[in-house]
Amino acid sequence: MRHRIEPGRRPDRQAALAQYERRAKYYDNELLLFEPVRAESIAQLHLHPADVVLDVGAGTGLSFERLHSRVRDAGRIVAIEQSPEMMELARARVAANGWSNVDFLLAPAATAPIGGKADAALFHFTHDVLRDEASVDNIFAHLKPGARVAAAGLQWAPPWALPTNGFVMLAALYSTTSLEGLAHPCSLIEPRLANFSVQHTLMGGIYIASGIYDARHH
Repeated sequence: MRHRIEPGRRPDRQAALAQYERRAKYYDNELLLFEPVRAESIAQLHLHPADVVLDVGAGTGLSFERLHSRVRDAGRIVAIEQSPEMMELARARVAANGWSNVDFLLAPAATAPIGGKADAALFHFTHDVLRDEASVDNIFAHLKPGARVAAAGLQWAPPWALPTNGFVMLAALYSTTSLEGLAHPCSLIEPRLANFSVQHTLMGGIYIASGIYDARHH
């Protein structure tokens, strides 16, 4: 049974778990259209060999290959994912590629027991996480000063872009548990970042945001 999304409703963890249990088998194909967005988001992190990067809402691990190619074997990828079904597929991806530098945290972003401080954090199509202050607090508490942060996802386009906003609505109803904040998806992370910038694609319906963590900005 699909969970009804009401206007202004906050993210719902149980609804998200049910949603991704249904979607896990098909998730990789569903995200194919947005692979150029993923590539650009990861490029915005400016990762270096031996960096530690938090992959927040890692899903089936679609970002792992690009992240691994940048941090190399000396670096670490910390995959934070609350869906057991999605994480099972992510683990299979890591095993198939023989990567030994991916740490898995099966937990909500708000309570994930992240060890140490990371050099970067990626939020790729994780609207519910970005709209939950406890989740944002936990992730940023485990970033080094100067860490790079990149986020990408759905947002409302200008009002005149009716077809685009129709797509955003359908995609959000299918892939999030909350429509709250679609006008400004990054409003919880923007105050924490210096040099914050946003790119737009798909007639304004998709954003790619990035910046540098500076605790003085929060």
